[in-house]
Amino acid sequence: MLKKLLSPPTIDWQGKFQQKLKVITHKVLRDYYATPLPLGNTPIGEVEFLAMDFETTGLNPDKDDIISIGTVPFNLQRIFINRAQSWTVRPREKLAEESVIIHGITHTDILDAPDLSAIFEQVLQEMAGKIIVVHCHQIERQFFETALMARINKGIEFPVVDTMALESSIQRQQYGGVWNRLKGTKPQSIRLGSSRHRYGLPAYSPHHALTDAIATAELLQAQIAHHYKATSAIDNFWQ
Repeated sequence: MLKKLLSPPTIDWQGKFQQKLKVITHKVLRDYYATPLPLGNTPIGEVEFLAMDFETTGLNPDKDDIISIGTVPFNLQRIFINRAQSWTVRPREKLAEESVIIHGITHTDILDAPDLSAIFEQVLQEMAGKIIVVHCHQIERQFFETALMARINKGIEFPVVDTMALESSIQRQQYGGVWNRLKGTKPQSIRLGSSRHRYGLPAYSPHHALTDAIATAELLQAQIAHHYKATSAIDNFWQ
């Protein structure tokens, strides 16, 4: 087991949500923030997570948009595939051909798709009361924040366990330091597929929101099983 965890327990997410309830008037957001989160000292093995992945039209949340969302609830023992959800969303700008090549969602696919404003309540209902798990939190946080600001003039905050950041911490602890540099040993790739490969997890086709959400859930299960204790408090991992 690794001795160091990802980060010190510095974020009081329950307190943050209570503060939000004092100022937020939007009903959907109030319902989300009013749903209790696990206490920070809850063992990670007792937490229900929601793995989430977005496919987007590009990497700039100020000009690009969410095009598909996949979510799946899970804990460290089981992934609840029967409760998985996915949505195709119509972006506000025309699809660029280069993005179609990456995510495979075509102009025809989005022809009758709803705008995010029509489905974000469903997404928040899935998120409510759960700790969100993503691989690279900047995508989901920044895109969701920007997308909601554009539609309801309100953003969103939510606790995240980032499997990419966690894998980076694991790699630094295992392969960092002067001795490893002298040996020519260096941290390995922390991309989703490469990280999964190190744990013997199967290769999935990338850039499909629901598949990537399931892949991220499996990766967190493997990371905790190999490097940490299920009794470790969740606030050592969330950010």
